[in-house]
Amino acid sequence: MTSATGAGRLWLVRHGETEWSRSGQHTSVTDLELTDAGEAVARTLAAPLADVAFAQVLTSPRRRAVRTAELAAFPDAEPDEDLAEWAYGDYEGLTSAQIHETDPGWTIWTHPSPGGETAEQVAERLDRVVARARATDGSTLVFAHGHSLRVLAARWLGLGAADGRIFDLDTATISVLGVDRGTPVVHRWNMPAAR
Repeated sequence: MTSATGAGRLWLVRHGETEWSRSGQHTSVTDLELTDAGEAVARTLAAPLADVAFAQVLTSPRRRAVRTAELAAFPDAEPDEDLAEWAYGDYEGLTSAQIHETDPGWTIWTHPSPGGETAEQVAERLDRVVARARATDGSTLVFAHGHSLRVLAARWLGLGAADGRIFDLDTATISVLGVDRGTPVVHRWNMPAAR
């Protein structure tokens, strides 16, 4: 069930730029602020989201997601811990190149993160977000993070958590998932707010 206003869809917004997203450092529990550039781009998200009547608006509790929601004109977004970024454990704050010095070939999609979450644990909590969105009469908007949103998309589509690797996702972008004749689909992906 979809309409021009987006009823029954799941809208995903990745937070604006932080110092670590710019440098490629893995960021989960470290609670960073947006950069000035990240704040500026997050403000541009308000216009394309303004015409949709959302039944619920959720956000990761991390400051970078909450602030993006505020700047996008959703200051009352409900924090939901299930939307937090994949916990990287010992790899928190490291770039992939730094991790490869001791763990060649590592990716979040194919290898464990010592002291962090498994793909199954991330999928389990994002399945709860999918269920919550599908149980809502109308569209859901979520503000969250790169890896968690990629897993969320995969789970919406009935794919495994590791299949999130096929969904590249930039900061401060909008993506829309929905259902077409009973099949979960991607309506839009990785769309910048300003065109």
